[in-house]
Amino acid sequence: MLNADVILEKMKNQKINYDRVLQKMIIEWQKNDERPRILLHSCCAPCSTYTLEFLCQHADVTIFFANSNIHPESEYIRRMLVQKKFIEDFNANTGNHVDLIVDEYKPNEFIQLMVKQDLHKEPEGGKRCEACFNLRLDLVAEKAQELGYDYFGSALTISPKKNSQLINQIGMDIQKIYNTNYLPSDFKKNQGYQRSIEMCREYDVFRQCYCGCIFAAKQQGVNLKEVNEEAKEYIKAYEAENGKLVLNTHDS
Repeated sequence: MLNADVILEKMKNQKINYDRVLQKMIIEWQKNDERPRILLHSCCAPCSTYTLEFLCQHADVTIFFANSNIHPESEYIRRMLVQKKFIEDFNANTGNHVDLIVDEYKPNEFIQLMVKQDLHKEPEGGKRCEACFNLRLDLVAEKAQELGYDYFGSALTISPKKNSQLINQIGMDIQKIYNTNYLPSDFKKNQGYQRSIEMCREYDVFRQCYCGCIFAAKQQGVNLKEVNEEAKEYIKAYEAENGKLVLNTHDS
């Protein structure tokens, strides 16, 4: 499969348009009659909406829900269940076969890492976010290598609040460590973010009010007690309809 480095080599001395890089890669896939397998990290269902609508035209995609940064645990479970439901509804409506892999939830590891590196007081969008991007992209790359996916990537680039240039730079560095290719992207381009909002309405997808990180939530004045209560109500309703939810969601 084509490695993005081949295209980036021709784009030296200019600010890289990662959406353009992805479009060029797709053209090459089509020329070679290739349909790659992509393991795509997603932090929440809203980020995966347009991302899946776009990528599934060209590739077989599996969502990797690896988000130990989300706090509290009830909110993590709610977002995971919303992600699961969206994928099921998306598959039913489009005829696609997107799979979902849910990673183990280890919030203490995330919190301890941020505190150890003295990043817990960093502002949103600062070095703490960079460390979080590194952590999650490394996890998806490792899993992609383990399961034999052609590419790993993240739906995070659909958010206008996330630094897509930084996310892509991290991904390009991480691919040097693993036997898999990074999928460059800037999914908010081409009205992708606007389409994600439309799809959230179409699929009745819950859109959270904070990224998930306890440190950012406190800085933004998010009422975590209220979030916890609402998330628990969502889980309760889910279990009433689908039966008891059994998840391995605790740190070992």
